[in-house]
Amino acid sequence: MQGVLLGGQYALLACGLSLIFGVMRIVNLAHGVLAVLAAYLTLVLVQQGLPLWLATVVVVPLFAALGYAVQRGLFNPALAQVGRDPADGPRGAGELAPLLVSFGVAVALTNLLQEVFSADTRTIPTGGLASAGLPVGSLSVGVLPLLTLAVAASVIATVQLLLARTSTGRAMRAVADDAGAAAMTGVDPRHMYAVATALAFATLGLAGVFVGMSTQFSPGYGELVLLFAFEAVIIGGLGSLWGTLAGGMVLGLAQTIGAQTDPQSGVLAGHLVFLAVLVVRPGGLMPRSVQE
Repeated sequence: MQGVLLGGQYALLACGLSLIFGVMRIVNLAHGVLAVLAAYLTLVLVQQGLPLWLATVVVVPLFAALGYAVQRGLFNPALAQVGRDPADGPRGAGELAPLLVSFGVAVALTNLLQEVFSADTRTIPTGGLASAGLPVGSLSVGVLPLLTLAVAASVIATVQLLLARTSTGRAMRAVADDAGAAAMTGVDPRHMYAVATALAFATLGLAGVFVGMSTQFSPGYGELVLLFAFEAVIIGGLGSLWGTLAGGMVLGLAQTIGAQTDPQSGVLAGHLVFLAVLVVRPGGLMPRSVQE
């Protein structure tokens, strides 16, 4: 049960990473520190007197707007600098440019957070939610981890439904498949890439709130968040949203079982499972592209 619930947190963290790769074909190396930024922003809003639910409502759309701005203001100019039309997306040699930009954002933002908030660990107060439990037979299941799992499954289902059933989702899938052909039908690839990044950042902001509620965080915690999210995406299959949920579960179970064997070996067990999947099934457990 612990492993499954932990997997829900990893899946929520990895959803945005999987989405942006499925559409843009890049790994956002600032993913982890941006989740930490969302946690700090939520903490500040709560300290200013906002209820936690209202702070979350503020953070999520704010991060969506940030994602749109990052795509149009950073990733697209980076592509233009290497001689690629941003409308074609970061394919081929152009993949390196936004990757390096995201790395620079991660380094700068980590240091900025440390200057503003220091290296002390913080946590978002939940008013007893973090310690609340539900009796399930002989077990007591944490309410917050259970809520995180439910939110993760709901977010993935909602994003998948948006991609499959809405005109915006169809345009996103078309751009991911062939940006040039999509442009010929009247779709603006630049705008759709920015919309995909905004959606990914919105899920990331929500994940950051739950990370801040469930554990202590500091400016450097983003590196660990990125690592776990990346492993969940690779285990599940790059570009597959439901695969991301499965990958998070596998990673959470591996870490929990490893910790039962040796309390200090939980994270190592997760890394070993990640390496085993890379060797045996490099495409992940459920390889599928977002445009499918």
